[in-house]
Amino acid sequence: LANARAIDSLLNYETVKYFGNEEFEARRYDADLRRYEDAAVRTESSLAVLNGAQALVIAIGVTLLMAMAASGVVAHQLSVGDIVMVNGWLLQLAIPLNMLGFTWRQIKQGVIDMEHMFALLDEHAEVQDAPDAKPLAIRGGEVRFEHVSFHYNADRAILDDIDFTIPPGKTLAVVGETGAGKSTLSRLLFRFYDVTRGRITIDGQDIRGVTQESLRAAIGIVPQDTVLFNDTIYYNVAYGRTGATRAEVEAAARAAHIHDFVVSLPQGYDTTVGERGLKLSGGEKQRVAIARALLKNPAILVFDEATSALDTRTEKIIQAELAEIARGRTTLIVAHRLSTIVDADRILVLGHGRIVENGTHAELLARGGRYAALWALQARNPTEPVPA
Repeated sequence: LANARAIDSLLNYETVKYFGNEEFEARRYDADLRRYEDAAVRTESSLAVLNGAQALVIAIGVTLLMAMAASGVVAHQLSVGDIVMVNGWLLQLAIPLNMLGFTWRQIKQGVIDMEHMFALLDEHAEVQDAPDAKPLAIRGGEVRFEHVSFHYNADRAILDDIDFTIPPGKTLAVVGETGAGKSTLSRLLFRFYDVTRGRITIDGQDIRGVTQESLRAAIGIVPQDTVLFNDTIYYNVAYGRTGATRAEVEAAARAAHIHDFVVSLPQGYDTTVGERGLKLSGGEKQRVAIARALLKNPAILVFDEATSALDTRTEKIIQAELAEIARGRTTLIVAHRLSTIVDADRILVLGHGRIVENGTHAELLARGGRYAALWALQARNPTEPVPA
């Protein structure tokens, strides 16, 4: 627990510093460390008592046997040579017996650790490939949600009867209040979870009937929170396709408009980005994520609120780049700023896990419903997100 506490504090060190809670975190860590120390001392004390008791029993046994041998010498039943021989035998017997006790405790602890390991190995993933699963065959990249419902807990539905189609090469945008289930759509498409009801198909193939490896190879994503590995820029871009050549990695970086920035750095592509990419700005991290998605060269793209954490100027630049790479690909956009989706072929408005409006930007404005109200609100304040 102390290690987990330390890792949690280090990963969130900015929050700790924002609120000046270094001493508070240190006290929490010390308290957990003391509990661990107390438990370790109790364990070692128990082992010390056990080892001492074992040594005492063996010593008493050897002493009694030697006393019996000595009494045999006094009674002229044994010679001095006999008692020396008995002493040698007892010493040869006592040492293995003593070691046997130590070894048994180590074996017992090892068995307990193995039981925990096997219990972990026996845990089955919630989502598994079907025994007859086949690789996904991409023909055009049509994505279909057929009356999909989903819930994490039985008492709270996240999505309810979601039904839509994204034709090959077209763009569909999804907007809605916080908690409406927008990001859940992308998780279901990647099959991080299985739908509760209905089905999701790609080119007519139920994603539950294809291998997860082939499914995820066909989809690229630029997420809201781009978390990079604490490695080089090259490594993070190449992660999109680990077998890519350096020329392909640099071509993807050029397409994402980050190559010039990278080569301007002293170490170029060998520059380390730091924990979670903290050495890069928000826009730079997003461009790395875009380059990574481009390198993967997927048939289907998902932009999950990819520009929500950026300022307006950077957002417009990144949005133009996203529109460029989405051209000709089946694209699902999850957005909170409506200005970023006006060119989408179709827009869905989610409310409480259901589709409440569906149409193009112009159609939804003409309808004067929820989308039009949100558009009017954001027109007055462009940075205003979709309200909860």
